[in-house]
Amino acid sequence: MDNVIPVKHEQNRILSIDFFRGITLFILVSGVAGLFTELVKAGKGGPIIAFLDRQTDHGQWYELYFWDLIQPFFMFIVGVAMPFSVAKRMDRGESWNKLVRHALIRSFWFLVFGFMLGAKENAYYLTNILPQLAFTYPIAFLLIRKKIKWQLTISFAVILISDLLYRFWPVEGFNKLLPDNNFGNWFDLHTTGYLHPDHWVTFNAVSTLAHVIWGVVIGKLLMKDWSHKKKMFYMFLPGLVAVILGYALRPYFPIIERISTGTYVIVTGGWALIAISFSYLLVDVWRFKKITTFFAIFGMNSIFLYLFKELGGRQLLHRMAAPFTSRIFSWSGDIAVYMITVIIVAGMFWYLSYFLYRRKIFFKL
Repeated sequence: MDNVIPVKHEQNRILSIDFFRGITLFILVSGVAGLFTELVKAGKGGPIIAFLDRQTDHGQWYELYFWDLIQPFFMFIVGVAMPFSVAKRMDRGESWNKLVRHALIRSFWFLVFGFMLGAKENAYYLTNILPQLAFTYPIAFLLIRKKIKWQLTISFAVILISDLLYRFWPVEGFNKLLPDNNFGNWFDLHTTGYLHPDHWVTFNAVSTLAHVIWGVVIGKLLMKDWSHKKKMFYMFLPGLVAVILGYALRPYFPIIERISTGTYVIVTGGWALIAISFSYLLVDVWRFKKITTFFAIFGMNSIFLYLFKELGGRQLLHRMAAPFTSRIFSWSGDIAVYMITVIIVAGMFWYLSYFLYRRKIFFKL
């Protein structure tokens, strides 16, 4: 891959990117994952529902479940979309300096909104997705014209540096891979002054920079004039190797999401590569257009929907729907009413996306 971003016109758009982003956001904000939780609380569904329910929440310190993949997927797809955005702007005649300014301004707003979401009554935490993007986005952007060997070298370098700091930080009480006893906690105490109650750390942004960089690499790959088979090969095989390698190293280098250890970044990055390869197969090779359109529309205002959800939008929509579902479907029982309400709220989220899409309203930072 050369260091020039090839121009990819809109008619050749890679639809699997929109699909991947949309389905990731749908899982994150719609609330449908909570359906399994309610069934388990009611003692229904058996071991299969219990298994699915366990996948819809973060694991404990050394655990890894499906929900632990959502943020890496979100970071990864931001990187994948970046070369397409740059190519489109350069095709319109924008200079590189103007693009850099736009990236820095966008990162500033990521930080502002991230700070807003992380601010609590007596503390603030920079551990949600937006502050992570505020750090990773401009660095990945500045690397976008570099050759793949340099992008990969830097991505693995930041993983290595992060892991070395966690393992060898020479400050007693902050030199272990344990909750509130690691380098990330020391960093937070000396920057924000607060420790997150659920043990997340701000320093995650350093190692998860790799997810965004790997996304950039895949975005440039997808813009190549290669066969579907070749593109699939270069996405799926490295992903499979990363997943196997990460799990194989687990006994020696623990997979810990809350401090984003190197094995966590590698495993989740591998799953992201596998997921994008299947998305590409489903959408751009097999051309399942209806499911593509449904989720693509959902992802076209991703930052807006994420902010809307984080600021209480889902609870608002639930309050709007519940008076109707609780009366119309009262005969079906409390669990059924709740499940119907959640599904309707997810539909309301989608319709909000569709409403904005039809009017060509796209909230962009």
